[in-house]
Amino acid sequence: MTPPTPHAIDSHGTPAKDDGEFIALAVARIKEGDSGAIQILYTRYEREVHRYVKSIVRDHHEAEDITQNLFVKLMSAIHGYEPRAVPFEAWLLRVARNAALDNLRLKRALPSDDIQTSDEGHDQIAFERCLCIKDALRQLRPLEREVLVLRYIAGLPTREIADRLHRTERSIYGLHNRGRRALKAALEELDAMPMTA
Repeated sequence: MTPPTPHAIDSHGTPAKDDGEFIALAVARIKEGDSGAIQILYTRYEREVHRYVKSIVRDHHEAEDITQNLFVKLMSAIHGYEPRAVPFEAWLLRVARNAALDNLRLKRALPSDDIQTSDEGHDQIAFERCLCIKDALRQLRPLEREVLVLRYIAGLPTREIADRLHRTERSIYGLHNRGRRALKAALEELDAMPMTA
């Protein structure tokens, strides 16, 4: 298989931004196993993805690594993309954001000899709890969800969250508190509140 031929290209030789049919064709070819079509998407979106990732990780070289890895894994990840759900560019940037946040979380993870290596059969419970938390997070307002993800998943301090979202620390505290209350209510509605001693 060969990559699709662009219908419209800009002065840099990349597909024009408004050529949705061309991008859709490239995505379809990749889903059919045409690895060459990845180059089309890389040429079109690499700079945009790198710029977005860099705005999260704040490091040029890390952003380059994350961007390269994202496009390497795109061949298999793209099967999770459904055109009817969201435009491809929005989906790709969401994947890039998740990869950047994963990178931040891993950097902040500290090794410990006390980490439990046996799950003692609790995998299913943990999996179900994770699904409930994801469902509850989806019910939050986007900015409240963003603050909670940056605080508890990426492990960022309030000051850094404020810088990244271009807001005051006071407004981040407010979003954090409202988000926590909304998350608690959503978890209670799902009957998924953690057990307390």
